Amino acid sequence: MPPASDADVPRFLGELGVPGIVDAHVHFLPERMLAKVWSYFDDAAVHYGRDWPIAYRLPEDERIAVLEKLGVIGFAPLVYPHKPGMGRWLTEWVTEFAARTPAAVPTATLYPEPDVVEYLGAAVEAGARLVKVHVQVGAFDPRDELLRPAWGLLAEAGVPAMVHCGHGPIPGTHTGLDVFGEVLAEHPRLPVVLAHAGMPEFAAALDLVHRFEHVHLDTTMVGTAFTEEIIQLPADWPAQLADLGDRVVFGTDFPNIPYPYAEQVAAVAGWAERDDRLGAPWLRAVLHDTPARLLGVA
Repeated sequence: MPPASDADVPRFLGELGVPGIVDAHVHFLPERMLAKVWSYFDDAAVHYGRDWPIAYRLPEDERIAVLEKLGVIGFAPLVYPHKPGMGRWLTEWVTEFAARTPAAVPTATLYPEPDVVEYLGAAVEAGARLVKVHVQVGAFDPRDELLRPAWGLLAEAGVPAMVHCGHGPIPGTHTGLDVFGEVLAEHPRLPVVLAHAGMPEFAAALDLVHRFEHVHLDTTMVGTAFTEEIIQLPADWPAQLADLGDRVVFGTDFPNIPYPYAEQVAAVAGWAERDDRLGAPWLRAVLHDTPARLLGVA
């Protein structure tokens, strides 16, 4: 039975037979920047046309403790710039954060700027296991000439990029799965996780997964009641996932979600219940095995 609350998640994981959750899509940021992000969500009615209360508006140490109590044994702390000059210092900040936080894996970010290959290369050499790319917030073209060597670097190193390139929750200047598909066509070996399963372009995201062997989907905010009110999944979503094997990874957007963490776990568990080709083995892979492999979590 899917978890009914956050307190119920450890019970669910124990019955499922997994050592814990590996969450590929979690946000930790410098405190001043996080305060600005939360302020933006406080005005979500203006930006998105609906309220977006932050469920885990807590100090950093308490947020880490919440993840531990939930049974999250590994997570990717994601940072992202919205203008030039931020990519380097955010990557340096998150590298330090991961070094002092046992469950966090080292990550990095990028932005189309002259020194992107320099700081990204240093982060990869230092052990970065995932690179956050936020096309919507950054308002940049992922096909920018400045990024071509960066994509090549990641493809060569086999380090995946968590890319928010879909139009959800609102379209950006250069969002669209067709736009990022051009990047993949040029760098077909690039490991990619399509954040939010490409929301709302689910069909286009599935097409990229089928066309490129290193493309994955993440579950972040997908299928929760909050999201379903504005962006509905296809009715046959579980059946479509049955053909993807180990190409789906668990993600949540913690702490910036407007509902309990358990709701995302329950949403994914619900997909597994609706199609016999999924079931417990598939659910164990999504919650633990596949993201653990992708992020190098033991």
